[in-house]
Parts: sequence; C-alpha cells; structure tokens
Amino acid sequence: MKNTLIQEPLPLIVAGPILRKVTATELTLWLVTTRQFDADFSVFLGNDALPFYEAKFDSAHQIQIGKHAWVVLAHFKGDFPQDTPLEYQVTTSEGVLTDLIPDLLYGDESRLSVVIQQRADYVLHGSCRNPHYPSKDSLVAADNKVSTLASHERPSLLMMSGDQIYADHVAGPMLDAIEQVIALLGLPDESFEQAPIADTSALYQHPHNIYGRDKLLPHYINDESWWRRCLPATTTPILSSRECENHLISFSEFFAMYLLVWSPTLWSFVDRDRFVRNGYCNAGVAVSLKWQQTWQHEAPIIDDFVAGLKNVRRLMAHIPTYMIFDDHDITDDFQLNRRWEKAAYDNLFSRRIIGNALISYWLCQGWGNAPEKFTPQCLTLARTFFEQPTSQAHDALAEYFYRFEDWHYTIATVPKVVVLDTRTRRWRSESHANRPSGLMDWEALIELQQELLHESAVIIVSAAPMFGVKFIETLQRMMTLIGQPLVVDAENWMAHPGSANSLLSIFTHTKTPTTFIILSGDVHYSFAYDITLRNLKGQFKIFQITCSGLKNEFPNRLLRFCDWMDRCLYSPHSPLNWFTKRKRLLIEKRDPDTEGHHRLINQSAIGELYLDQHGSPLVIDILTAEGKVIHFPPKIS
Repeated sequence: MKNTLIQEPLPLIVAGPILRKVTATELTLWLVTTRQFDADFSVFLGNDALPFYEAKFDSAHQIQIGKHAWVVLAHFKGDFPQDTPLEYQVTTSEGVLTDLIPDLLYGDESRLSVVIQQRADYVLHGSCRNPHYPSKDSLVAADNKVSTLASHERPSLLMMSGDQIYADHVAGPMLDAIEQVIALLGLPDESFEQAPIADTSALYQHPHNIYGRDKLLPHYINDESWWRRCLPATTTPILSSRECENHLISFSEFFAMYLLVWSPTLWSFVDRDRFVRNGYCNAGVAVSLKWQQTWQHEAPIIDDFVAGLKNVRRLMAHIPTYMIFDDHDITDDFQLNRRWEKAAYDNLFSRRIIGNALISYWLCQGWGNAPEKFTPQCLTLARTFFEQPTSQAHDALAEYFYRFEDWHYTIATVPKVVVLDTRTRRWRSESHANRPSGLMDWEALIELQQELLHESAVIIVSAAPMFGVKFIETLQRMMTLIGQPLVVDAENWMAHPGSANSLLSIFTHTKTPTTFIILSGDVHYSFAYDITLRNLKGQFKIFQITCSGLKNEFPNRLLRFCDWMDRCLYSPHSPLNWFTKRKRLLIEKRDPDTEGHHRLINQSAIGELYLDQHGSPLVIDILTAEGKVIHFPPKIS
C-alpha cells in the first residue's frame, strides 16, 4: 500500500536498537539517532523493579555522519549473568525507548529482553536478503517464531553470513527512497575523480541516475591476452554485476540503504510515489517503457518488504546479532581474482565506490561484531572525515579499510564460533590473473588453525560453502578454463589448490576438533551434508549446513538440473569423486523431508540449528519465509 508523505519532525531514533556483541562482560547496542544520544542504559534481572546495572551512553562511541544522523555503538562493560533472562531499557530526554518505539516489545513485555547464553545450542543463520526479490522475508518468519517462545527458549544468536544489502542490485523504488533519506538526514556530499559525474549533486540530477547507472560506472581496456591485443580496443565494466543499473555509488547511498533495510522509521518520511508523479523522469528525461514496467513490478514488492521491517527490528533488538560481509555488501565478484582487483583499484572512481562500501560496512556491521578491534586511530579518521568531508579525509579513511585485515572474529560460546573473512585476505593465483583467488590466504588459514587447536567442537561461519555441490563447482571450473570466471561467480573453496589443500589439512590435523559445523550461505539454495574421512568413518565429522537466501532464490529449472546431475555423477561411491580434491572424504547428502527427490531446497528461508551438549547437530532445519519448517534428518546407518 502506498503512503502519503508525513511532514513531521524526525524522531530521535531512526534505526535500531540492534543487539550486537554480547558476552558475560560486555553488552553492545547499535542504533542511529538524529542528534547526539544523551541517554541512560539500565539492565534488570528478570522483571525486577530496580536495575542491577546502569550506565550512560558514552559520546566517545558516537559519530555524527550527517546534519541529522549519528551512529551510536554503545559498548557497555560489566558483569552480566549468563543463562538468565535479563531485561534492558534506554531512558532518553524524550522518554523511555519502549514508549518511543512500542512495537519493539513481545507479548506482555514492558522492557526489552535478552538471555546471554553460554552455549550456542540454538542458532539462527542465513544470508542473501534482497529487498525486491518476490518472496516473503525470512527474518519476519523468524521474529514470528521467536514471539511464541519464552526467553530461555530463544536462539542463542542470529548469524547473518553475507549480503545483508545488495549494493550492486538495487530496486528503483529503493534507490529513490535512499536519495530522499540522504536529504532528510543531511548526509554528506562527495566529489569523484575519473568519473563522468563530478559529484553527488551531478549524479542525482543526471539522466542516468535511476535505471541507467551502468552507463556511468567505470570501464577498463582488457588487453592482457595476445588475441585481445590483435582486435580493436574494447572496454569491459570494472564492476561486474549483471544488474547494476542502480548500483550504489556514494557513501551516503550505502549508509542510507542500511537504515532502510533494518528499520521502518524513515520509510514514513519517504514519498514512494515521487518518481511516478514526476513522469518516471531523471533530470526531465523519462526512462524507457521497460524501466517504467520494472518500477511497477518492484514497487509492491518493496511495499511488502517495508511492512515487515517492524518485525525485523524487534528480532534484532532481542537476539544477539552477528554479521560478516560477502560480495554484494560491496559489489558483485568483490576481489574474485587478480585481474578484477587490478582493474578496480587502478581506477579512482571504482576505488572510491569500494571505499564507500567498506566505510559503511564498518559503521553498520563490522564495528558491532568486535568493537575492541577498532582503534582510536580508526575513530579519529572517521570523525575527521565526517566533520569536514574533504576528498583527502575521505581517501584517508577509505585507505585505512583497504588495508584492514581483521574483519574476522570469534564468539566465545560453547562451542566456539569462528567467523571467517573470505573477501579481503585472498590467496591470489600465481599462474594466471584471471583464475579465481583462494577465499583465504596461507597466513589467514594458519590463524584459523590456531583458533581451532584443542577445541572438541567448533562452528565455522564461511560465507561460501566449504563443501558445495560438486557438479556446480565443475561447471565453475569449466568456465574458468575458458576464461569466463565472472559469468558463473567461479569462487569456491576448492577452486584454488593452495587454499583447498590447506583447508583439508586443517580438518584432518590431530589437534583440531573432531566435530566441525560449517554454516554458509551465498548460493541461494539450502542443503546439508555429513562428511568424514573414508578410512576413519565416525572418528571425526564435518557438518556442512547451508541456508540461503533469507530473501532470494536460485533459478529453479537450472537448480533442478544441477541437483539431478550431482546425484547422478557424484554419489558417495561414484568413481568421479576420486578426481576431486575431496577424494579422501566421504560426503553423504541429507535428504530433506519434502516431496520428491530434491536435496537442494530452493526457497527463501532462515536456518535453525540445534546442538547437543557435545556440539553435534541434534536438529538441522530451515524455516521458510512462508513459515514452514523443513527438516534435514540424518542418514540412517
């Protein structure tokens, strides 16, 4: 349903609160406010009348990024009881949080609640949330389920394993809303080099602003091969997304999109009919009939997405939420191979776009995962830029994040959760610049091994599945061999010999865990595998659990074909397995309890994982966006 533009003052809180890193000694909240946040924080034991912990929101962890926009990352330290229902409240000069945003509460609650659980024995996980994909939102289904559970029955944590936004694939109505939010909050302008537009003002007034940005994005001359040099010079897009007509460009666009996918508040101030009322025009030039029809298709899907955002906000205010990026949080195929990196970083325009994505990722995702990793130098660079957003200050902050190699982190639960950065520490191919890079380099894999030593069980979060569908990986390898890795996103753990062999050595090391659980997303379908060594069956187990997407799906006919071919060619006892890097491993695919013979579930869903006291899966489920539970029962021996 379309809304009428509301002409009211902006509320104090426009996004959040989101519970981020939560332990027995720290409790982290992320929110965005329209002015400096002078407020008090209180934690209560159950429904006690008096708090056992009180603190003020520290201005040192607030960054003003626009005239009416402050990012608040409140990092409270104390002694917080574990495995006990707690309630928290925020008191502002305008009233308490739950009066300002009453739909944050479940049932008959009077304050927000959280349980800091020692054991990660019930985990929600998923990735790939595309606002204009024509399905329901699985985070809404998750919130509806949590609303029926008592505090002690709720998930230990929510793990979002990539593509929290689709920066390279934005709906027209979303992009128009983003530009209105930039004006509402007074977010910063910026200028561009090596670009067909001089600055953000020129971008927003350009005839290609909506549904035409692919014509503005940078290109390069691809003449690395001898046969290309024999042909007339042609240019190739640097940013390789096939649907980049509305690719985000400025920092303010990236940041505004986060606010619009996590909170309903600013949507009340967005005129969703503006573009239509203006005759589908950019700078007085009407877009083609094709794009007008695209807008009409996208608009009701965005309306449905917005209707569920109050549920998404409520879920993330009660469940500790952790995140890690994948490519679409930045741009499609981000750092896929050496050729892509060289083209992207040699061009000042694409370099700026990537820097803007990383800055917004830090503010909205990375900072809350591990606040202790971001030094005063980082905060000083950020404040310098946002206080005086010059190109020099902008480049200095972006350069800090280009070089940053500490996005990965560990969650100190039982079992330990190890979250991998598979995007910025790539093992680049030495043989050919066009071959996919390994998802982690040798040093990063050694650090991973150190995290795993002497643990009996561990949960590893890898954006891409470590053990994927072999037939699809074979197709990716074939496309790489003919020089077209970007066509099929040919990045998987087995695509690079060094990272693949190192990873398999880690799994079989005598001092690493005997139980590995790998949570992944990325691929837009869901499946579960049980894996062990062929000659040591039962002595150690790997459980590859993939759930994707939260609001996205794979082309159905293609997936059905790939599923069938994988069953035919790569059954557990197929001789073809001996030609793969996983020949020492026995991989058994769990059959979901659905009709038919499909092992790959192609529905928007969120994963539900229940663990026993030893860290092994008791139940592997997915909760579909429609609210249906699909089980992946273990194989019967």
